[in-house]
Amino acid sequence: MFWLRRDPKMPTAEDALPGRDDPIPTARTHFVNGRTLRGPYPDGAEAAVFGMGCFWGAERKFWETPGVWVTAVGYTGGITKNPTYKEVCTGMTGHNEVVLVVYDPEMVSFGELLQVFFEGHDPTQGMRQGADVGTQYRSGVYTTTEAQRAAALHAKEDYEGRLRAAGFPSITTEVMEAPEFFYAEEYHQQYLAKNPGGYCGLGGTGVSCPVGVGGPHAL
Repeated sequence: MFWLRRDPKMPTAEDALPGRDDPIPTARTHFVNGRTLRGPYPDGAEAAVFGMGCFWGAERKFWETPGVWVTAVGYTGGITKNPTYKEVCTGMTGHNEVVLVVYDPEMVSFGELLQVFFEGHDPTQGMRQGADVGTQYRSGVYTTTEAQRAAALHAKEDYEGRLRAAGFPSITTEVMEAPEFFYAEEYHQQYLAKNPGGYCGLGGTGVSCPVGVGGPHAL
């Protein structure tokens, strides 16, 4: 993936691109499992949003996780309404590249999803992930329930201790209530299933997270 802006600073509301009123077109169904991206989802399903660098590789990690119903890539945490990929890459929307994960909590716990998240990238790098530099590559967990938020904060604290013991700096992952999620363009959805040889720059730290890393809040 590419970036147009190397200055990893969040834009102000005055500086951000204006965006548009209408959503940009995207896929209707998941390329791998055929399920609808926008729902309706099964009764009892829960959702969370994760940012861990390039969303192509991040999405694959989650759709391959048993118990995940459907995934979609998009943008969140910024200012610009209904942004395009090119706009996000300028660094002037404030958005993060993220994955919407809809899952069956009877089959996979939120703690197990946090394990996929933390082990799948380096959460200590700030506004970058590997060679990808910019605000859209920051580490983030965007929660839809208070229980998820508590689990994510507990996991962040616990895993940071493990990372620091291994010589890594502090975790930079932002944990917050999920802002509005904007679906990315159709060609980004399940990109690595459509392009098996495509780019994926994600890499973990090599420090493991046990299942249920969220401890008593792991759900």
